[in-house]
Amino acid sequence: MFGMRRREFIRLLGGAAGAWPLAAGAQQPAMPVIGYLSGSWADLFPGRVRAFREGLDETGYSEARNVTIEYRWAEGKNDHIPALAADLVHLDVSIMVAAESTPAALATKAATATIPIVFIVGTDPVEAGLVASLSRPGGNLTGVTSFNQELGPKRLELLHQVVPPATTIALLVNPTSPIIAEADSRRLQTAARTLGRQLHILHASNEHEVESVFAKLVQLQIGALVVGADTFFTNRSEKLAALAIRHAIPTIYQTREFAMAGGLMSYGGELRELYRLAGVYTGRILKGEKPTNLPVHQVTKVELIVNLKTARGLGLTIPLPLLGRADEVIE
Repeated sequence: MFGMRRREFIRLLGGAAGAWPLAAGAQQPAMPVIGYLSGSWADLFPGRVRAFREGLDETGYSEARNVTIEYRWAEGKNDHIPALAADLVHLDVSIMVAAESTPAALATKAATATIPIVFIVGTDPVEAGLVASLSRPGGNLTGVTSFNQELGPKRLELLHQVVPPATTIALLVNPTSPIIAEADSRRLQTAARTLGRQLHILHASNEHEVESVFAKLVQLQIGALVVGADTFFTNRSEKLAALAIRHAIPTIYQTREFAMAGGLMSYGGELRELYRLAGVYTGRILKGEKPTNLPVHQVTKVELIVNLKTARGLGLTIPLPLLGRADEVIE
């Protein structure tokens, strides 16, 4: 009896031992893949991508360790964005991130109704048709917004305070982002009428047009320029600042890079925080939360940066109350 039990035990033990290598070699769960779609260039704003990764890290995800990121860069060409979005959908990524580009967010929404999407935009996501409401996004999208586009009238007002004699002010928009261009034009037309000023709307969507716009501003004797909140212009902050200095046009834009490069003023939300929060949302969704249950996060901190050196070069005096409100003054 004992011998039979012993033989049976050895047989069972041998069977289990034979099964162990099979279990150890079984396929491990696939590493989640993030499809990251940006309207920008890969090397233009590395700090923002770092901030996104930091947000991911806060939720326990680290690139290459337990998550993979597939990057797609439109390099300022909005017409390339739909194909890049479709490519990421074809890869069957776990989640898509549309980075600081309303066209990218709209393209990802059009490309899939099932893959979760986290957007980073400066527009009103409800007005743009991305979500049903900020508190209850609905569908497969949520994200973060700086509402930078909604700050356009305030930029016009700030410019008016610095250049009060300017009776005609221009707005530069990108016609390949019609939702943004139309909303910017509508808001600033209303603001210009309130200030008793005329608004002249100019368009640029490539390098040549950007150059020619500034020559046209001089020709039309435009007193000042507001650059519309658009990724195409964000990607060219330094060039816009250089052109504004060369043609002596007092100009305001949304990003701090513009003022740091010599632009007169910048007024807008802190974009690095947008990317960190988007990383946090991405990680939370990868852990199982649903986009529809995550309210669109609004970054409310706004920075005013004044380049006093540029103001002096243009022969302008910045009002003391405005200087006092500035978060940073560049001497």
